[in-house]
Amino acid sequence: MNNYQETIMWMFSKLPMYQRKGAVAYRPGLDAMKKLDRHLGQPHKSFKSIHIAGTNGKGSTAHMMASVIQTAGYKTGLYTSPHLLDFRERIKINGFKISREEVVEFININKNYFEEEQLSFFEMTVGLAFWYFKKKQVEYAIIEAGLGGRLDATNIITPQLSVITNIGLDHTQFLGNTHADIAREKAGIIKSKIPVVIGNRDNRTEEIFLKIAKTLDAPLYHVEDSLTEFSSDLKGVYQAKNIQTVVSALNYLPQVHFEKNIIKQGLFNVISNTGLMGRWQSIKFSPQVILDVAHNKEGLKMIREQLNFMVYRKLYLVMGFVQGRNVPELLALFPQDAYYYLSSPNLDRAIKLTELKKQLKDSSLQITFSKTVLKAYEKSLLNAKPEDLIIVLGSTFAVAEVLQQVKN
Repeated sequence: MNNYQETIMWMFSKLPMYQRKGAVAYRPGLDAMKKLDRHLGQPHKSFKSIHIAGTNGKGSTAHMMASVIQTAGYKTGLYTSPHLLDFRERIKINGFKISREEVVEFININKNYFEEEQLSFFEMTVGLAFWYFKKKQVEYAIIEAGLGGRLDATNIITPQLSVITNIGLDHTQFLGNTHADIAREKAGIIKSKIPVVIGNRDNRTEEIFLKIAKTLDAPLYHVEDSLTEFSSDLKGVYQAKNIQTVVSALNYLPQVHFEKNIIKQGLFNVISNTGLMGRWQSIKFSPQVILDVAHNKEGLKMIREQLNFMVYRKLYLVMGFVQGRNVPELLALFPQDAYYYLSSPNLDRAIKLTELKKQLKDSSLQITFSKTVLKAYEKSLLNAKPEDLIIVLGSTFAVAEVLQQVKN
């Protein structure tokens, strides 16, 4: 590969990518990842890690935690997925993305191996992150699980601490149809004698976490619902729970103590320290435009609650979804008198416009369908008055398309 663009094109075309392709690119199991890890010289053993799984909030939680740890002076790696605008957002050290040159270097060194072993996009990306963190001598790495936990490619690590934010019914075709089934998969990141923090107490899942932690002799801690003195620059009332989880988890990280002022500083500078985007992100005023990557029932419920704290005249919702979503059920979470601008994000596993129209043929909502997410967004801008509120949500990819347009 001669340059970054060529390398990225190869990665996206040659390697299956679950976020874009869906089930055909999902390959559970750790054998290929363990083999890749050995091929790379087991880089994950060179740094301390914190492993984060959960249905919602794990991205925000990972970024908050990274921000606090780097504020404390540690060289901090951060691995998350998916990205919004640039693949390199997935792999950062102290808020700085991996360089284009290093992405090219890694692929050039290992390209033949990837092709021979037919590795998935995600396995290769996890390998790249661990290789890079070792190369740059990272002290702590915050690792966000991709899908589930037990069979996720990130689950080859033995972390200092495991965190499970919450359990909701998402990716049920892979993880199971009940909260208990999904909890079992997420609980796969619990390791022998390693402390685990559970962000959300739920009687549908509590017994499962307790049983697995007991079997593995892993100390288990619950984040209690209590008022916290800490706040963050990440807006949205739903972040309160993530803040509680982060503060609680940091208390159980072995052999390190964080002063209160370091935690406060880290939580209040998440965006500048880590570059996080797409979480109740305001990109325009008059009318106010907010972007949020909430995409499943639990996440969208939190957005609905957030609306109770907002002052606006009319609400415009620009939305696009991926397959597997019950769109009428999701739209029912929002006000009847909102204006809905719906489209299909530009990827293979998006719900296409024809399917959207079919799902919503009996709806009494005020819906405008558009060929692209950007056209839907532009129509909402044309119709909204300065005192109205526009929210773009429903999928990471819908948000990414609008964010790219704003950046351009």
